[in-house]
Parts: sequence; C-alpha cells; structure tokens
Amino acid sequence: MTEKRLPFYKSEDWWALLLGVFIFILALGAMLGFDILGWVVTPKIWTRLPAAISTVTKNYANLGGFSALLFTYLFLLAVTTGCALILGARIKPYVRGFTLLFFLTSLCLIAGHHGRIAASKPAEMNEFGLSWSLRLTGEAGLILALLMGLIIGNFFPSVARFLGTAARPEWFIKTAIVLLGAEVGVKAAEAAGLATAILFRGFCAIVEAYLIYWALVYIIARKYFGFSREWAAPLASGISICGVSAAIATGSAIRARPVVPVMVSSLVVIFAVIELLLLPFVTQAFLYKEPMVAAAWMGLAVKTDGGAIASGAIAESLIRAKALLAQGVDYKEGWMLMTTTTVKIFIDVFIGVWAFILALIWCGYIDKKPGEKVRLAEIWERFPKFILGYIALFAVLLIVCLANREYIPRAKLLTAETGAFRNLFFALTFFSIGLASDFKRLWQEGIGRLAAVYVLCLFGFIIWIGLAISWLFFAGVRPPMAN
Repeated sequence: MTEKRLPFYKSEDWWALLLGVFIFILALGAMLGFDILGWVVTPKIWTRLPAAISTVTKNYANLGGFSALLFTYLFLLAVTTGCALILGARIKPYVRGFTLLFFLTSLCLIAGHHGRIAASKPAEMNEFGLSWSLRLTGEAGLILALLMGLIIGNFFPSVARFLGTAARPEWFIKTAIVLLGAEVGVKAAEAAGLATAILFRGFCAIVEAYLIYWALVYIIARKYFGFSREWAAPLASGISICGVSAAIATGSAIRARPVVPVMVSSLVVIFAVIELLLLPFVTQAFLYKEPMVAAAWMGLAVKTDGGAIASGAIAESLIRAKALLAQGVDYKEGWMLMTTTTVKIFIDVFIGVWAFILALIWCGYIDKKPGEKVRLAEIWERFPKFILGYIALFAVLLIVCLANREYIPRAKLLTAETGAFRNLFFALTFFSIGLASDFKRLWQEGIGRLAAVYVLCLFGFIIWIGLAISWLFFAGVRPPMAN
C-alpha cells in the first residue's frame, strides 16, 4: 500500500481546494456590501445574441456582456496559470491552450442557452414568445461542450494536442465541487425554515434510496458485467448519488485512473438529458394526484443538479395544469419545486460523507496487503482534499444563514457569483472530457459495457425504486392551495 507521494503543492486536489476557497473569499464581499466579483460573465437564455451574456450582478451591468467575458477570461487565466505552473505545466503552451479552450467552451455555453434549446419554464416561454422548445435548460451547453471536445479529440488531433496542456478535467471539476458547497449551504439554510415534514421525509428518502442504489449497481457491474472495483465504484456513485460530482469524488477516494470518472461523467450528463425529456411527462400522466411524490421522484431519479431542478420545475407546471383541469384543484406554486430541490440538497450533502466512507473502505480493506496495518496517514493521503473545501464552504454559509436568516438574500448574491464560476468550471470540464475521449480507446476500455450497465440500472430499477421510496414517504402529502 506504500507508494511514492507527491508534495502537496503538486496535487490537483489541494489546488482545487485553494482555488475554490480563494474565489469564495472574494465573493464574500457581496455579503459585506463590497461587490468584488459582480463582473463575472454568466450566460442567459436568449433569442437575440446581444442578450446572450451579461454580468452576474446588476452593479456591473454597464460593462456589457463582452467586457464581462473578457474580464472573466483574464481572471481565470491569471489564477489558473499560476497553479498550472506549480503543477508542472509549461507556461506558454498553457496560456495558448487555455485561451482557445475558454472561448470555445464559452461559445458552447452561449449556444446551449438559446431559447429554442434551453427555455424550460412557462414563464421563459412566454417571455421570449416561444411556442416550442427542447426544454433542455442551460445544461445543453455542457452537452455541446462535450460534443465539441469529442469532435476535436477524435478528428482534429493537432488541435487536441494544442489544447492538451490546458485541458485538466479533474482539476476543473474538483474546483467546481468546492464552489458547489457554498450553494448547497445556502439552499439548506433556506429550506430549513420550510415544512419540517418535507425536510425529514426528504432526508429519510435519500438515505434509504442510496443505501439500496449503490450496492445494487456495484454488484451488477462487478458480477454480471465483469468490471473491476476501479470501474464499479465510480459508476455506482455516479448513477446512485449525484452524477458527475460523486463519480469524481469516488474516483479520487479509491485512487482510480483519471479516465474512469471521466467516462462515467460523460454518461451521467447524456442520460440526465434523456430523463429530463421523459420523466416530467410521465408524472403528468400518472402522478398528478400525488404531486409531492412526483416532485421527490425528480430529485431522486435525475442525476445532475440542473437537470433535477429543471425536471421538478417542468413537472410542477405540468401537474398543476393537469390537476386544475381534471380535479379543479389549484395547488400553490413553488412547493413541488421546493421538494425536488430539498431532496437534491440532501443528495449533494451526501457526496462528502460517501467519499470519506469509501476512502476508509479502500484503505482498510480493498487495497490493504496481508499483515499490513492501516495508518491514519494513509487514510488522510487517500481522502479527496477538495472535499474539505466543499464541506467548509457548506458549513460556513449554513451556520451564518441559520444564525441570522436576514443574511440569506446576501448569501444568494454571493452564491450567484461563485455559481457563475462553478458553471464555467463544469463546462471546461466537459470540453476537456471530450478532448480526452478517444473513441477507439474508450471502446477498448469498455464504454459500451459501461453504457449497458447504466441503461440497465437506471431504467431497470433506480427510477422505479426512487418512485417507490418517493411514494412511501410522500404519498398523501399535498401542497397548499393557491387560494
């Protein structure tokens, strides 16, 4: 179990933690009345190109979208180049590669936010005068980034090599997970003041669901598809906990090769889009009499944050309309979406706990040699350090907002800024995943069998166990009436 260890300053884990915390510290100005990061660019749903991007806060609206994009590029170039240099990258190739990577990724995000692609809520459809939309939400930008990366990586190898120095999917996604902790902390504090029964039921549902999910997926991947533990564990976490974030955290905890969580992550995003397109309409047809069951089901079944919350929003609009038409019942808006979001929050909180548990298991049992004692130092080495940043940001904002709920609006402004960076890091991750995904090599590694496991588990039992557990905890619970 002994191995040569790199110094901490050569670890992407530590630099993800430090970079995420650095951005968070700058964003804290939003809670103190100093809007330091309000200029960061954020994509908007658009039908006219000038409205496609803007600053994240109105305080810097005069800058305009293009200037916000330029300032965001310069900021990220400066902070990531310093980190990459310490990690061993050559500065000139990194700067050139990151520049092209950033602007190609931004182009994908902008295209993915077009109204015909991303508009998912009735209010958005009305705002832009749209009669139809694919309803993919802004996460369509992640799909486009993945596809463009795949095209370049497989058909334009010289461009892929040019981008290769800057394409660091694990570093980008780990930084994004650190920043996610801030958002989850604020959402948890905000939800704590809502219906206690829903919070308790949501917590029980996710604990029960994922103790079942993870074990079943792991056993099927190992026993029936012949995958090694290195593949089975990230796949089980990706399908059962929280998609991309859980797959990356698990891969770090068990010391899997980088290709493993990368391949799982690409499948997670693709199948989340399929669920988003299908499940809300299933709820309208069969669950309009049990709206809170439908809402919890969206949180348990759809494996990305954006996809789950968008599914909850679409399901709510469809079910409210059906209930009003079929039963004359007018449910108050927002309660179903709150339930979906609450369930998803508990799932996100579970990431850090599960990463620690897996680090202990792999260190103490799986990778332990006969007669060897497990040292605390070994457990510490194996634990994903970026999870510490996720936990710290979550705890800080949760405690602050619970201590004084008047801070919640300011904390939301803070997380709007950290969230803009998180979205960029997610998009950079998926572009980088595509660049690293050689079809021939992936087929040899077993992506066909990996997808087969995903389809079998997701549509064979995960969706239906999630529905059963949602029914167990939320059947008979109704949102308040609008009147």
